[in-house]
Amino acid sequence: MKSALVAALLLFGISIAAAPSSGADTRTAAAATPIALPSPEQLLYKIRRQFRSHRPPPPYVTYTLVRKQTLDDGYPDLLNSYTYHMWCRTYDRAALGRRVYRGSSRGTLEFFRPSFNEPWDPGPPTADLFEPAPVHPHTNPRTFVPTPEPTGSLPPVIATVSALGEFDYRVTRVADEGDLIHVSLMPRRDPDRNRLRELYVERKTLELKRVVATDKLYEDDNGSHHVYAMLFTVTLSWLNNMPIVTQIHGEPTYQSDAEYLGRDATVDYDFNDITFPASLPDWYFEPRSYAAHTTDAPS
Repeated sequence: MKSALVAALLLFGISIAAAPSSGADTRTAAAATPIALPSPEQLLYKIRRQFRSHRPPPPYVTYTLVRKQTLDDGYPDLLNSYTYHMWCRTYDRAALGRRVYRGSSRGTLEFFRPSFNEPWDPGPPTADLFEPAPVHPHTNPRTFVPTPEPTGSLPPVIATVSALGEFDYRVTRVADEGDLIHVSLMPRRDPDRNRLRELYVERKTLELKRVVATDKLYEDDNGSHHVYAMLFTVTLSWLNNMPIVTQIHGEPTYQSDAEYLGRDATVDYDFNDITFPASLPDWYFEPRSYAAHTTDAPS
C-alpha cells in the first residue's frame, strides 16, 4: 500500500513539472508548418494543367509587335528592327500584318502565321507555351497549318481517373523564391522540340509568370541563310482572364552544331495594344484576296 502511494505521488509530480505554466508562450509549438509542395512531377503536371485551363483562347487577337535587335557589337540592327500591326485568328494562327512606318504610313498587306521556333516572328500573345517545337521548320506560312486546339464545351464527367506520367521533361530543381516558385526542367527526349528550361509561377495559383525556353533566330543576309540558337525569356501578364505573352527577350547560346550570333547580340519582342475583337473579316486570312482590299484594309 505504501509503495503504491509513493508511485502515485511521483507520477503526479512529473505531470505538474511537464505542464506549461499559465504564463508560458505556446506560440512556438502552434507555429504554422510550411505547406509542402507536391512532388516535382506533380508540380509540373499542375502548372501545365493550370495554364491550359484557360484554353482555348478567344477566337481573335490583335496586337502591335515591336521587334528590336542588336548586332554582335551591341549596336542597333536597324534592318531587323521593325513594328507591325497584327490581326490574328487564334485557332490556326493565320494573321494579317502591316508594317508600321513613321506617322500614318503603312506597308503592304502580308500574311503571317506567328509561331515559336519557325523562320518568322514568334507569337501570338495567346500562344500555348507548352506546345512542342515543330519537327522541322516550315518555309511558307501559307502552306503550313497547325493542328487547331479543341473547342467547345467539355463532355460530361462520368468518372475521374488520375494518371500521372511525365514523358517530356525531368524536373531538376524546385526553388521557393518568395511569391514565386522556380522550376528547372531538362528534356527527357527531343531537346530541340521540348524547349522549356525554366518556369516561374505564382506560388498560390501556379499561374505562369515567366518562361525560359530555347528557340531559333532565322536570318537571310545577302542570299546566305543563317540559323542561330537562342534562349528566350518570355514574360506573361494577366489579360482577359488568362495569361498572355507580353514580352520576349532573346540572347544567343553557343552550340557546337549551330551558328553563333554574337556575344552582344540580342532580340526583343514587345506585344502591345492587345485586344480581343469578337470578329474579324474572313478576307484578313485569305492572302489571295489582299489585292482586292487595298482600299478598305485596316491600318
